[in-house]
Amino acid sequence: MLQPQDIIRLEDEAVVVLDQTRLPAERVERRCTTVAELIEAIRVLAVRGAPALGVAGAMGIALAARSAPEHPLGMRQYLAEQGALLQAARPTAVNLAWGVAEALAELDRDVRGVQEARGRIAARARRIQDEEVARCRAMGRHGAALFGERPELMTQCNTGGLATGGYGTALGVVHALAERGADPHVYVPETRPLLQGARLTAYELAEAAIRHTLVTDNATGAILREGVVQGILVGADRIAANGDTANKIGTYNLAVLARHHDVPFYVVAPTSTIDPATPSGAAIPIEQRAAAEVTGFGGVVTAPAATGARNDAFDVTPAELVTAIVTEHGVLRAPYDLRGERPDG
Repeated sequence: MLQPQDIIRLEDEAVVVLDQTRLPAERVERRCTTVAELIEAIRVLAVRGAPALGVAGAMGIALAARSAPEHPLGMRQYLAEQGALLQAARPTAVNLAWGVAEALAELDRDVRGVQEARGRIAARARRIQDEEVARCRAMGRHGAALFGERPELMTQCNTGGLATGGYGTALGVVHALAERGADPHVYVPETRPLLQGARLTAYELAEAAIRHTLVTDNATGAILREGVVQGILVGADRIAANGDTANKIGTYNLAVLARHHDVPFYVVAPTSTIDPATPSGAAIPIEQRAAAEVTGFGGVVTAPAATGARNDAFDVTPAELVTAIVTEHGVLRAPYDLRGERPDG
């Protein structure tokens, strides 16, 4: 199983990430020595997943602090500018902005000079990763308690250590079940267009020797109709105050299918993914990615040159389709009012 430092870590002169665009074929690290390089790594999905982006955002501020002006006011202005650039890299995942804000908040503490500020920001960034891992392990325990032995599950996209900088959210529940000896089996939709399910979730499950079956996205309805799946576990990139949830495109489809086939649909996410300032899913910005991700893959064009494409990276699942939201605090059920649910920091 991947360790947190294998996925993302802050070094003296760089943020180092496991390049997820190269998996599963090869395991290669990407070394970001500037904020611009880290932003590019975020944009191309070398590092991705809401909690992992929160870690990356905080580490990005720590990286920026090393080259910030030596005057406190100049440092504050420079880091605010770099933070805004980081946040803009992936607009849907609220954790990225949260991680940036958590790191910047160190400037408001009683610090004596720029050097101390740099040290405190770096320490906070590393703590955020530790805290996310701890939150994920707690969610895993809460989620695992919802299932018996040998559960048949389905997930979407990638929600393991690769997406969280450590243990995993929805996939963390699966890990917790396996650690309990429950022997789970997971149906893994491939997750078009970038195949995060096929490339990343299957990779993590294989590494952990957990039973799994890769399926095409358009096979999920037929599988649910068979009545074998006991629960669908998904992560989240942003959860609105009313429980509406933005997650990887295709999640809403699964939620509708789950309701039709009477399969419990669980959102597993840390409280750092909850955005109390967003009242409902209608206010969540949905990232649009390049059409080329849909019209081809791996350098091979699969659609006519004149064909346009729409590439929503996420969709929104209404709260009424969510059976429960699992956070580090426990299992929350409707009616959802998440305005006070945020990590202590």
